[in-house]
Amino acid sequence: MNLFFVDTFYWIALSNPRDQWHGRVLAFHTTLDTYRLYTTDEVLMEFLTFYSVGAPYVRRRAALFARNILANPFIIVLPQTHTSFLEGLSFYEARLDKEYSMTDCISMLVMRHERLTDVLTNDHHFTQEGFHILFP
Repeated sequence: MNLFFVDTFYWIALSNPRDQWHGRVLAFHTTLDTYRLYTTDEVLMEFLTFYSVGAPYVRRRAALFARNILANPFIIVLPQTHTSFLEGLSFYEARLDKEYSMTDCISMLVMRHERLTDVLTNDHHFTQEGFHILFP
């Protein structure tokens, strides 16, 4: 079974036909056979924030997309907790020379905890921590 962490980049590209990465991400997504995807509440919050400036129909579509992720049995959405926030904050503080977002910090910690190496993103920050991005 293929195990992947899913970053905000992937959800946006998959959901938005106008995104420059949409075709490539969609082509990859349709090849997934036996898989388990991991993401976090924080990633979904970042996804919804991206669409928050859109018209009501865009926001409605984004909310439905997020709900479909939450309902998909092949996707594990790890919940945001106060502990995950504090651990992410410590990681953030330990990497002050980097430009990692808090969401990235929490995602990287989740990946380590779940022993994931492959991340569906094009964000080079993940490679700085030894992870393999699938959309360089």
